[in-house]
Amino acid sequence: MPPELLACLFLALVAVSASGAAAARRHPAPANSTATGNPVYIWPLPKNFTSGTRTLAVDPDLALDPRGPGGGAAAVAEAFERYRSLIFSPWAHAARPASAGYDVATLTVVVASADETLELGVDESYTIYIAAAGGANSIVGGATIEANTIYGAIRGLETFSQLCVFNYDTKNVEVRYAPWYIQDEPRFAFRGLMLDTSRHYLPVDVIKQVIDSMSFSKLNVLHWHIIDEQSFPLEIPSYPNLWKGSYSKSERYTVEDARYIVSYAKKRGINVMAEIDVPGHAESWGNGYPKLWPSLSYMRKIFPFGLFHLGGDEVYTGCWNLTPHVKQWLDERNMATKDAYKYFVLKAQEIAIDLNWIPVNWEETFNSFGESLNPRTVVHNWLGPGVCPKVVAKGLRCIMSNQGVWYLDHLDVPWEQVYTAEPLAGINDTAQQKLVLGGEVCMWGETADTSDVQQTIWPRAAAAAERMWSQLEAISTQDLETTVLARLHYFRCLLNHRGIAAAPVTNFYARRPPIGPGSCFVQ
Repeated sequence: MPPELLACLFLALVAVSASGAAAARRHPAPANSTATGNPVYIWPLPKNFTSGTRTLAVDPDLALDPRGPGGGAAAVAEAFERYRSLIFSPWAHAARPASAGYDVATLTVVVASADETLELGVDESYTIYIAAAGGANSIVGGATIEANTIYGAIRGLETFSQLCVFNYDTKNVEVRYAPWYIQDEPRFAFRGLMLDTSRHYLPVDVIKQVIDSMSFSKLNVLHWHIIDEQSFPLEIPSYPNLWKGSYSKSERYTVEDARYIVSYAKKRGINVMAEIDVPGHAESWGNGYPKLWPSLSYMRKIFPFGLFHLGGDEVYTGCWNLTPHVKQWLDERNMATKDAYKYFVLKAQEIAIDLNWIPVNWEETFNSFGESLNPRTVVHNWLGPGVCPKVVAKGLRCIMSNQGVWYLDHLDVPWEQVYTAEPLAGINDTAQQKLVLGGEVCMWGETADTSDVQQTIWPRAAAAAERMWSQLEAISTQDLETTVLARLHYFRCLLNHRGIAAAPVTNFYARRPPIGPGSCFVQ
């Protein structure tokens, strides 16, 4: 059945599904509520949706029906199995009554393209239809996800999983407020989380947990700040002594580790953007190669994502005049240290572009010599507000990470400020708005390691995730202290149920434990 006809038939079903919805239609619910007026406990909030008043039982033996050129992709099947294990308890199949009847026994996933390329701007849109199978008003029965790409299908599977709720009285998984029609897509193409593994080493399994948790809130770029002045933990075979800059031999990432992380993230629709922060944060390089110019060619083999972060922030040039061979190099070229800083950044950009990367640089490069940056440059804001408007006015692209609101190591920033920070603030021109790729929350690692990194990231990162995914009109009309807070409490509990150590929402300082007994829905 063509998607357009399926959508029309399904909307007709919604219109006649239950007499109890009539009152809701006479008094339409807000864009963030179900037909009965209850908050929509889907995070992030979908772009468009309609709901009803029925409760549907989901078969613990839920089957996948893959359709379309991409429906049979291994990534779709793997994602289905992951989400089925999240939705159902391990004992669900054994406890299933042989004669039981279920409203939703099959999940049909229709994917228009088999192309598995994951790049910036990949189509992540999807549509979901859920209705009772075989009911009196059944036009479309069961559950269907339609997407143009496998990554849209993966986003749809996340939403479907959040609609599935375990009923402790009946011991069934249910979809409430059915029938559902959801049409969804992200507002920004770049929705990132930066993870710092230089200040504290994070084991591969911890990075995997972070990637899993990112997929739950539909973040799609892991900015891996692998190395910094404190340590160089990554193996570079062409320069085998570089990882002598690691804290210890057991706190390192092999090439195989890095490739595995990239592959693991891709299966969840997440790109990995690596960062080599030069020249201001490269002290750890000196342990292996004191005179090394940054070589990026081998890194290109590990990190296929089209963006590569070259850093360029917090450059202290005073020491260059105190280092004899550097001072000689400057004098021979009649350069001041500020000229050398510019030369270095532009040279690094040239190398990255030759390797078919789009260079990303911290905002100091724009502030110092913005007119000389390569036109393909993406400027990464962090120092404060008001930078992206200046960047896009010059025709360059921008990513927002204003440290006052989206630096997660700033523990005194409450979730409300994270949620209301707007990447397009101060940009009214439509063409310039399109130059804002999105934003990124940053988990700097000076005070975060395996013991506390997840509860420092979550749930505040989820507040930014909804800001970057959901439609501005919908999230701007929500009341922070009622609707949004209740939904964020719910999502934090969902993360906890999925094994993610998300801290209480309303802590005065992020990542602190609860101050006393209570439900995760109110802390």
